[in-house]
Amino acid sequence: MSTNATIDQWEIFQHGQRRSELTTSERIRVLRQFEREAQLDPTFAQPLDIVRWYASHPEWSRSTHYCYHSYLSTWFKWLQVQDIRVDNPMLKVGTVRQPKRKPRPVADAHLIELLKTNMHHRTRVMILLATLAGLRCIEIAAFRGESIDIARGRMLILGKGGDEKWVPLHPVLAATAETMPQRGWWFPSNKTRPGQHVTRKSVSQIVGDAFRRANVPGSAHPLRHWYGTTLLEDGADVRVVQELMRHGSITSTQGYTGVSDVRMRAAIDKLDLFRAVA
Repeated sequence: MSTNATIDQWEIFQHGQRRSELTTSERIRVLRQFEREAQLDPTFAQPLDIVRWYASHPEWSRSTHYCYHSYLSTWFKWLQVQDIRVDNPMLKVGTVRQPKRKPRPVADAHLIELLKTNMHHRTRVMILLATLAGLRCIEIAAFRGESIDIARGRMLILGKGGDEKWVPLHPVLAATAETMPQRGWWFPSNKTRPGQHVTRKSVSQIVGDAFRRANVPGSAHPLRHWYGTTLLEDGADVRVVQELMRHGSITSTQGYTGVSDVRMRAAIDKLDLFRAVA
């Protein structure tokens, strides 16, 4: 079986497992990159081929290294399940530790500056969906008018793996919905994808450009971080925030419970050098 045919079969398998389009396309892209740069058929790659490929990319972040390692691990496990390959070279390569990611919410002052900046209406709606509902870029891109239920005050979010979740609708988003299509995509693609919605990458770029025009640091995903962090700091229960953030594990939500800079500053300001003397 040719390399192309094997990779095509892997792609079909992933669609059968209902992996997201983004996950599938990224796995295929990375595998093709490995094939091209290592100049070999990835079906028959050996441990040394893999570690040499890793070593040829010192510019990779820890997160990138971890992701690419997980993609290759999935590929070789699938080859074994399909009886295409007996051994798994990743066992000799070893494991790559997943880096701990801390939320990086947009600062309140920067968010205000962003919202005060002139921008296209649909750009502002994207920002509001991330800030007041915690939507990811892919969820914003595929948002539809039918997902708004004004009568019940709720909205439907199509999340990772096709999971659907109804969440309460923020009053500002309820008012915003009146200005958007009641049916179909809120953010349809123009010429490149007729009849489809914009891509996740387009949403990220549009929101990122808005931050740059406002001359404040930030991007799309830190708006989601602001959503989760602010809910917790305002006293929401961690289980409630888990449901609103649509986290599969409460461990992910607990990452947002770190002590804020404001609380740390308040603690420092209370330090008294002369306390012991008194």
